[in-house]
Amino acid sequence: MSREDLRELEERLGHRFRDGGLLERALVHASHAHENPEVPSNERLEFLGDAVLDLVIGHRLFRAHPEWSEGELTRARSAMVRTDSLAARARELGLGPFLRLSRSEARSGGAEKTSILAGALEAVLGALYLDAGLPAVEQLVDRVFPPAPVDPSSGRVARDPKTAFQEWAHAERRTTPHYEVVDDSGLEEDEARFLVEVRVGEQIFGRGRGRTKRAAERRAAESALERVGGHGA
Repeated sequence: MSREDLRELEERLGHRFRDGGLLERALVHASHAHENPEVPSNERLEFLGDAVLDLVIGHRLFRAHPEWSEGELTRARSAMVRTDSLAARARELGLGPFLRLSRSEARSGGAEKTSILAGALEAVLGALYLDAGLPAVEQLVDRVFPPAPVDPSSGRVARDPKTAFQEWAHAERRTTPHYEVVDDSGLEEDEARFLVEVRVGEQIFGRGRGRTKRAAERRAAESALERVGGHGA
């Protein structure tokens, strides 16, 4: 990475690294490291960043919502740090073009893949923690992460629709919903790439489209909850 690229990314992150090597390492995907054994991947930083992010988000929720139970805090944190949420934050920061990928991964659009972007953001947070400690991570998280999902009617944490529909299916049908991809455009940039159906037994309860399977499943669950009148939400 050139010094100009490094400076541009530091501006986006709002932090000037004392050790620029940490930031560079955070951007090295395992596929690139496999092609270049002398270059360490970002996997160790990703591990650290995952733990630091859980702490920062957990502390943020603990302060902001003293009325929430442990279960509500856990659900809110899970919603905020799930892979598609992290990838969305990485896209907002424009991390993709800075990633170092293998030739084949780059050709297949790796710089826009949800899992790669999410891992890269965690690695960047790990690097930021090592370079400047928790306050620097907290500043970035406060700037780029949205508030916890809250149900405006109750002020409580919004339930994940897949969890809510599963609870309904268990209570009403004594079985677990099954999600099935019924269409895939194959286009990485397609916001409606996947079409997913959710079934309880043989009956289709909802359909949803999304850029990722996870997003499509979530929308299918939302559709199913609307069909059953929002029970379990």
